[in-house]
Amino acid sequence: MSEFVIVTDSSADLPAALVKELGVEVLPLSFTLQGITRHNYPDDREMDPKEFYRVLRAGEMATTAAVNVADYTDLIDPILAAGKDVLVLAFSSGLSATYQSSTMAVAELREKYPERKIFTVDTLCASLGQGLLIWHAAEQKKAGKSIEEVRDWTEQNKLHLCHWFTVDDLHFLKRGGRVSAATAVLGSMLHIKPVLHVDDEGHLINVGKARGRAASLTALVDHMEETAIDPGSQIVFISHGDCLAEAEQVAADVKKRFGVKKVVINNVGPVIGAHSGPGTMALFFLGTKR
Repeated sequence: MSEFVIVTDSSADLPAALVKELGVEVLPLSFTLQGITRHNYPDDREMDPKEFYRVLRAGEMATTAAVNVADYTDLIDPILAAGKDVLVLAFSSGLSATYQSSTMAVAELREKYPERKIFTVDTLCASLGQGLLIWHAAEQKKAGKSIEEVRDWTEQNKLHLCHWFTVDDLHFLKRGGRVSAATAVLGSMLHIKPVLHVDDEGHLINVGKARGRAASLTALVDHMEETAIDPGSQIVFISHGDCLAEAEQVAADVKKRFGVKKVVINNVGPVIGAHSGPGTMALFFLGTKR
């Protein structure tokens, strides 16, 4: 069986230590803030997350751009040249053109390396939802599954990867066209917090609302109670927009209510955070449906 490498992009928001532990390769996506374009590496070498969110809170806006085909090619080519196969698990096509870029890179590289196996999967996932799918894929690989078996597992299970979000400032979602200006203004006045999820097409969808921050955080865990598959035996991921104490509260709630043993917490990176803003909270787990 040929050795293979799992490749993803930094919108997966995986902590650097976990990237190393899983043995995955991460393509850094870019963001622009205050006129400077930086790359989002898992180790945050070009900008500390706390500084990123501090600048957003001060009123600055960040923008993002899809990765280009050459960036993918430059990352994958040396892996193939070393005689290894590649499985790309890409950011949701419902939120970015990153997956499309990966398919173009893979098509080019298949011509150059016809003897190698190169696959790309549209995860339809974002942030640590994408990260959690990658974690499971890496576990499959560790168990000795072939590249085709891991690819098929991710395709079969990606729509069981549940994403539940809330945000603290509706104006970031308004800028991205997720809510109307009127909704943002009225919601802010009434302390209404949206409850969102990523649907089966990989889009971020507003599905509910809660009165106040505490209620919105509880709502995330309530949704887990409705659909989680054997939650006590799962690993659960939580990402946050510079609100670690609240993320730890959500983690404690998940452990108390479901007996979850392990929770991984990390920042929402700048690629997602540019559009969701400070105070974003997201909970990820395996469920019967999204």
